[in-house]
Amino acid sequence: METIAKSNTTKEITTDFLPLQGTDYVEFYVGNAKQAAHFYKTAFGFKSLAYAGPETGVKEKVSYVIRQNKLTFVLTTPLKSNNPIADHIYKHGDGVKVLALKVDDASIAWQETTARGGKSYLEPIKLNDDKGEVVLSGIHTYGDTVHLFVERNNYSGVFMPGFISWNSNYNPSETGLLYVDHCVGNVGWNQMNTWVKFYEDVMGFRNILSFDDNDISTEYSALMSKVMSNGNGFVKFPINEPAEGKKKSQIEEYLDFYNGEGVQHVAIATNNIIETVNELQKRGVEFLKVPASYYETILERVGTIDEDLKPLSELGILIDRDEEGYLLQIFTKPLEDRPTVFFEIIQRKGAKSFGKGNFKALFEAIEREQALRGNL
Repeated sequence: METIAKSNTTKEITTDFLPLQGTDYVEFYVGNAKQAAHFYKTAFGFKSLAYAGPETGVKEKVSYVIRQNKLTFVLTTPLKSNNPIADHIYKHGDGVKVLALKVDDASIAWQETTARGGKSYLEPIKLNDDKGEVVLSGIHTYGDTVHLFVERNNYSGVFMPGFISWNSNYNPSETGLLYVDHCVGNVGWNQMNTWVKFYEDVMGFRNILSFDDNDISTEYSALMSKVMSNGNGFVKFPINEPAEGKKKSQIEEYLDFYNGEGVQHVAIATNNIIETVNELQKRGVEFLKVPASYYETILERVGTIDEDLKPLSELGILIDRDEEGYLLQIFTKPLEDRPTVFFEIIQRKGAKSFGKGNFKALFEAIEREQALRGNL
């Protein structure tokens, strides 16, 4: 590992100063990575990919890398207390630490973002082994979450230097999960516009959709949201903040139990949501349910769709339409005992939006769960 000297010259970038190729991986800090890996393999159909730990020369932590199609998760656990990973888990529970973004030049990405006000998390470093090199750099974003820029064009190994292949006899069949569609962050009161400005100024994103408490509210709770997208649309980060309501919103509940700002959910794409959700339910994944009445008038609102409504209603899959087409989506219950991070499964049939028409039904479903927990 070597630190790369900062360049004195700034590369001329006339259009997108931070070209992103998509999400490289999502890293979770978890209490027990071995067990978490088994859960994600069993429940969601990931396969073993790579491992780093004491056997590979890493003394302070272990990391298991799992993959399904273009979706890569890293699950990391500290081996001792009194270190930043252990502190993160104590404060937040299991949660997303790193949203890693694929770039052509991690050094330039770091230079451009820190020059625009980004707080450095990791100065560019070069990792080498006999399969080539990976360059990493990173900046802080909301809460304790960070963005790593990953440059791996000159690497042919299994994941990155420091990791070995994780060969396991246990690799359940896939469930049709393809890649990260978007990742949603929850931020504190009156902080959404601060982070919108961060993504605009520091990372060159633009605000492509906005929702206020008139769009996203129920009888009891409300929130506001803005969707940030990079130039090519490969990376989208909606940002939520609470809004005033009669009772505690889902965002407030998250902030209370996560002890701060963080990633609320990871939305994962599929090409056949009916097959995917059927398989996930068979494996024990629990989803939020909307009332049967949701489906009585849904086709009047969204128009003709390719799918039969019966399996969608039986599974609780939501439908919405925009000018480009329609989408199908469903949300898991929280993935751990703290009501914090969860997954969205989404299939886009042309739609570029995020299910605005489903917000009321979805949030009422969330509120029913909150009430059962005594947190509404």
